[in-house]
Amino acid sequence: MPSSRAVAETLPQLAELAASQFAGRIAIEDGEVSLSYTQLNEARKQAAKAFIALGLEKGDRAAIWAPNIHQWIIAAMGMQSIGVVLVPLVNRLQGAEAADILARSGVKVILTYPELENGSSLDMLAAETLPALEHRILLQGRDDRALVWDDFLARAEEITDQQLQARIDAVKPDDIMDMLFTSGTTGKPKGVLCNHQQNIQVFSIWSETIGLVPEDNYLIINPFFHSFGYKAGWLAAIIRGCKIIPAQAFDREQVMAQIERDKITVMPGVPSMFEMIINDPSRENYDLSSLRVCTTGGAAVPVQLIVEMREKLGFEQVFTAYGLTESTGMVTICRPDDDSELIATTCGRALDGIELKCANPATGEEVPRGEEGEIWVRGYNVMQGYFEMPEATAETITADGWMKTGDIGVMDAAGYLRITDRLKDMYIMNGENVYPAEVEKALYSLDGVAQVAVIGVPKQPQGEVGMAFIVPVAGIAIDEASVKAFCAERLARFKVPFHVRFIEQMPMNAMGKVVKPELKKLASGLMP
Repeated sequence: MPSSRAVAETLPQLAELAASQFAGRIAIEDGEVSLSYTQLNEARKQAAKAFIALGLEKGDRAAIWAPNIHQWIIAAMGMQSIGVVLVPLVNRLQGAEAADILARSGVKVILTYPELENGSSLDMLAAETLPALEHRILLQGRDDRALVWDDFLARAEEITDQQLQARIDAVKPDDIMDMLFTSGTTGKPKGVLCNHQQNIQVFSIWSETIGLVPEDNYLIINPFFHSFGYKAGWLAAIIRGCKIIPAQAFDREQVMAQIERDKITVMPGVPSMFEMIINDPSRENYDLSSLRVCTTGGAAVPVQLIVEMREKLGFEQVFTAYGLTESTGMVTICRPDDDSELIATTCGRALDGIELKCANPATGEEVPRGEEGEIWVRGYNVMQGYFEMPEATAETITADGWMKTGDIGVMDAAGYLRITDRLKDMYIMNGENVYPAEVEKALYSLDGVAQVAVIGVPKQPQGEVGMAFIVPVAGIAIDEASVKAFCAERLARFKVPFHVRFIEQMPMNAMGKVVKPELKKLASGLMP
């Protein structure tokens, strides 16, 4: 099969190429909906026309706040085909969190879903002030407050093929394709800008490395709002001509039944997902023999898990990888001939054509192999910058193009990377990054909290969960339940601390800062 990356440098070029190369193959199978690559190409052009009819111009932003459904892909491809920037929203966000991102990114159109994890998306946004937001579209369902998906698509009739082609021709490889939001140590989300060419180049190489082929049936459980489900998910599948099978949620028995029914060959996911399937007593009732390729990461991976994924689940290839939103989702990955121990104990080595080093953070000089340093990366995968945050961009990317990841790692002589720590306090729960500063900021507004510090602590199968240490205000009643309830009203569920502990005073250094390593020691003695 010809290499897509040699020809396609923009999303609309990729869609046309896929329609030509894989014409009659099924592109998406979502319940009763089945679209060939030819039909997908026509659907994204119809959506593109409809966005033009709504008045969207090149460089405008449009958000998608919805689970993994085929309309998500069509909408994203439609907007990207005319130079509109995709802004995916995490499904677990509360209304205020979503509104903050929508407002700061100046989103003009939001495409959403009737019910998300925290309730109706339209209800959650009803009281929010969003002056730039002109249109609300429901991808499924019906509500008087939003444009119905079919009615939105009908607007395409207002636009000619010539008008559409002019807009498509105006999209260039270095135009911004998406803006995924990621938090920093300050807890304030930052919009990461990536262009068309780098998205396609990174995941052309990634998909070639793991061996995706047109015959693959790709079950995408990882959410489309995340690089794992979007870029390493449906985008990579389109590059290689795979069949995309979206899953809205992870349910062990439903997933095992789907693997058997749809002959799933590719199924990435976080380690906890595979641990649950392996340990499910009903696993023997299902035929999982079609499984071929898996990529995993986002938490520590035991060597035994890699062995069992191969022996008990039947995967021929298991890959671990490392990436950040700021690196177009990918930095390193293992290779097909790596053994189980190397796969479990490292994140692999840099993608072809990407430079990687463990550096002295103060000087930028590479430390000797085998010694710890901050992970720096340079190459085609480095983001274009943070949206309207030039200072944060300059702090992250050096003048000569090295991106500082904020993670600490060790690289061996062969270039294989092992993550050992984080310069930032971030911890990872079920593959989701949690930034303690954001949780701490929320808790400081709770009556009765004098001081608070949040750390990540190990817990299986999540990988890590949050533990909040609180110094209470004397005379004000506060307990674990009220703390969790307060957080649940303001933060996505994965950010809510799993443990809450009350202490008399925080361990502080001479500069008056909380010494979190001391809290980690304290936590080890408090764990149930």
